[in-house]
Amino acid sequence: MPLNPWIQAAFTPSGKLRAAINLGNPILACRDAAGRACGVSVDLATEFARLLDTELELVVVDTAGKSVDVVVAENADIGFFAVDPVRGEHVAFTAPYALIEGCYMVKQESPIRANEQVDDAAHRVVVGKGSAYDLYLTRSLRHARIVHAPSSPAVVDTFLQEGAEVAAGVKQQLEADARRLGDLRLLDGRFMVIQQAMGTPKSRGDEAAAFLAHFVETMKASGFVAQALARHGVHGASVAPIAADAFQEE
Repeated sequence: MPLNPWIQAAFTPSGKLRAAINLGNPILACRDAAGRACGVSVDLATEFARLLDTELELVVVDTAGKSVDVVVAENADIGFFAVDPVRGEHVAFTAPYALIEGCYMVKQESPIRANEQVDDAAHRVVVGKGSAYDLYLTRSLRHARIVHAPSSPAVVDTFLQEGAEVAAGVKQQLEADARRLGDLRLLDGRFMVIQQAMGTPKSRGDEAAAFLAHFVETMKASGFVAQALARHGVHGASVAPIAADAFQEE
């Protein structure tokens, strides 16, 4: 899609592109040795700013909920989120650029052996407050009680501190915590696949939302997303399929 002055202005009301970067999901972003935010979402934000021919400002937060909040409040112009209908009330999502597995973790001695056993009144499931897992499990669990950790990286520590029965989160984060702490295991399979997308405030208009959506499709089709995942050593995520109607007008 062609870049016109109206689209550029829609994404840069402050004179620069402000991108919300969530450090709470290690698949998306983290800090490098110098303390700077880096990762797939930073790479995509940098490329989008280059396309808009504008300066990039990173609005760095530590949870998915805060990332949504700064975009909804229009203190950031774009963000990187798991697609969810609750968030979609105020945020215009693109199609996903990556798919991430959500998994359960239990203690090694736990009698829980399968995902289907988790939703039991005797179980407490720890999730990061405001995360995609929190939103999804709040809707889908009928018996188990949800316990909130302050952020996704804090889930397993909270799980152990509370003596809870199950932890839920990003597969990669849970695997790293299992290696760090020991005596923990992931249940086989996954309870959800997260569609990781970009988004912008709906108030920016349909044309801006369509431009961002087209950008994401181009980044997938060109191999940019796959290369970014490989460059940052990301495991537990895959490039989302290109939308069937992505390039019909080209």
